[in-house]
Amino acid sequence: MELVRGAIVALLAYEEDIEVVAEVDRGDHILEAARATHPDVAVIDLVMPGADGLEAARELHEALPGCGVLILTAVGTPAMLKRALDARVRGFLAKDAPPAQLADAIRKVAAGGSVVDSSLAIAAMTTPDTPLTSRELDVLTAAADGSSVSEIAGSLFLAEGTVRNYLSRTRSKLSARSSIDAIRIARESGWI
Repeated sequence: MELVRGAIVALLAYEEDIEVVAEVDRGDHILEAARATHPDVAVIDLVMPGADGLEAARELHEALPGCGVLILTAVGTPAMLKRALDARVRGFLAKDAPPAQLADAIRKVAAGGSVVDSSLAIAAMTTPDTPLTSRELDVLTAAADGSSVSEIAGSLFLAEGTVRNYLSRTRSKLSARSSIDAIRIARESGWI
């Protein structure tokens, strides 16, 4: 994580019209840093310790509506894009995008525009809506990453029983035989 963040900061240093005013290593530190520096754009990783990028984006939008959010992700699913747009994110870009594309995206978001990877946008338009709530998707995504119930509870600030309940409801809604089957169904449907 630090290596990627450092590389992005170094790449952006070559852009004459872009200044990095802060960098943080946890999602729950983003709002505090943004309040202190008042950035035009916050470039946020989707997956971070403390709070995920979408949660941080929602907080930023409420506290500093003038700050545009550009999400960088390695998990570019149509469901994540839809959730990002619901969080009022103005940019959604894959981490493997060329550096010039990142700089251009930051400029567009700073100017009030929106930037979304076109292939992901098309996929999002054709993917059926999920029957799962955003929190159920959070829990299922964490389970798909191999996290235990205890780890999911800790990262999402939930009780372990609540995590088990979410997984149970997810299995029920998807008519899945197990959590693994629910993960398979959700992945094949493009929800995670």
